[in-house]
Amino acid sequence: MSEKNREAKRSARERLAEERERQKARDKKRRALIVAAAVVGVLGLAAVVGLLAANSGDDAKDTSGPLAVPKGATGKDELTLPLGKADARSTLTIWEDFRCPACKGFEDAFRSTIHDLADKGQLKVEYHLATLIDGNMGGSGSLRAANAAACAQDTGKFPAYHDVLFKNQPVETDDAFSKNDKLIDLAGQVDGLVTDSFKKCVEDGTHDKWVAKSHKAFEDAKLQGTPTVLLNGKSVFGDQKNPLTPAKLRQMVRDANKG
Repeated sequence: MSEKNREAKRSARERLAEERERQKARDKKRRALIVAAAVVGVLGLAAVVGLLAANSGDDAKDTSGPLAVPKGATGKDELTLPLGKADARSTLTIWEDFRCPACKGFEDAFRSTIHDLADKGQLKVEYHLATLIDGNMGGSGSLRAANAAACAQDTGKFPAYHDVLFKNQPVETDDAFSKNDKLIDLAGQVDGLVTDSFKKCVEDGTHDKWVAKSHKAFEDAKLQGTPTVLLNGKSVFGDQKNPLTPAKLRQMVRDANKG
């Protein structure tokens, strides 16, 4: 073999060896990047898990604390805010969300009729609060407004404040009720409601856990939505083929009270 051929073969071997070394270096670098990415992913996952755990811990801590029931709340688990005389023969059960546009529509149409029937002792009303829109649209206006309404219940002014909230309901996509200042400002429309104790109740979220329990009852009952309106346990609102009117409600109450 000529010296020239030997040199060519040696050069080829060297080039192959060099290429192998370069490939090893590339593989090592790639493995290092993979490991680094895995570490970052694990750390990121740990951060997420930690955040979830922290939030879960907060929720657990929150849930385990005392549940403040509004004064005068009645019914199963004291989740009912009553209106009218307790001995009225007929009962209207209403599930509402203060951010719910359909609830506002119901209130605007039936408010005066319901108050009149209750004032005359012909009907007692059981209000139940839900936070459905918070879950559907995001935000906390349903919860904050419901807590404020429960704070008003503590002072015996729930019905009036309930009506003020629905009369001043923002559009569904506007989470204005999430602002405690807004809720306290609206409370100024109810004589004597805005006191230091009421403001503290609103700002501290005193009845948040009670509201959460009320919404859980709404979910457990598998109701279709808000408003849900029951007269003596029978659904009377939401049938588009036979819509409820104030006159029909009055007649239904009269008929029920005769039985």
